[in-house]
Amino acid sequence: MSCSPGSIHGLPAVIRSAAMRRVMEMVKRVAQTDASVLITGESGVGKELVARALHEQSLRCNSPWVDLNCGALPEHLVESELFGFEKGAFSGATQTKQGLLELAHPGTLFLDEIGDLDSRLQVKLLRVLDGAPYYRLGGLKKISPDVRIVAATNRDLEKDIAGGKFRSDLFHRLSQVHIAVPPLRERPEDIPVLAEFFLREQNQNNVGIAPAALEELRNLPWPGNIRELRNVVIRASIMRSGNEIQVEDLPLGKQKTSPQSAPVAASLEEMERQMIFRALDQTSGHHERAAKVLGISRRTLTRKLKKYEAANALEAVAAG
Repeated sequence: MSCSPGSIHGLPAVIRSAAMRRVMEMVKRVAQTDASVLITGESGVGKELVARALHEQSLRCNSPWVDLNCGALPEHLVESELFGFEKGAFSGATQTKQGLLELAHPGTLFLDEIGDLDSRLQVKLLRVLDGAPYYRLGGLKKISPDVRIVAATNRDLEKDIAGGKFRSDLFHRLSQVHIAVPPLRERPEDIPVLAEFFLREQNQNNVGIAPAALEELRNLPWPGNIRELRNVVIRASIMRSGNEIQVEDLPLGKQKTSPQSAPVAASLEEMERQMIFRALDQTSGHHERAAKVLGISRRTLTRKLKKYEAANALEAVAAG
């Protein structure tokens, strides 16, 4: 039984390009199987949204969805997060903790940034994918969860294999089905509908986008892809002077020649930060609802908030 007739979780009816229609057609076909799926594409193209669509259209749709960013935590924490640990397994392990593999049973475990997974953990993950039971850290009882693995990366894993950074056997096991999500610059037909969707998402139903501004959006290179477009549209909706977003309201409109320069990156980070705190304000600080508004997982939201807290602490120390 399928749980969701829509396209991508959180972005219904915003796909116009033939390239993304092909992606979603593959999602629909693959979702009904238990094949492992590797989703590749540049940062910000919506790999997690495609993964969630796989889960929501699968036979596991009523079971848990669990996600882990393999590049966001140190190696030892990734291992304990994945496999769990027993009380007393190491210093600070004051109680037994289930791993994400157990928590995902019998649903879907999404491993983002799989290319950052340490070589030792690559071996352990491969064994799990091959059906071998495992122990929690410090455990004596074998665990065999029934979990579908969906992984994603913005890296060229075949190059990493050639360089000895990623196991070829794990790559082939993860990529029983490979879905490549095209960058936004290769599907400009999606830009106008995405931009208008982001306005509606922010309750800006009375705000429009002038034709010249839409054309400007279509012509930008979007190195940050959908995530960057979202930030730009929200920023423009705040900075506009009338009921329509004009070309001059677009923060990247004058920076086509150097889209990846440091000032642009800094402004994008600040826009993301503002967007996150605005979503929290709109949802009265409720993290789960704010994450849904932002189109990210709650775990990702928590990680970003911790990063902001650390940055504020460093700024306070520097000021002192």
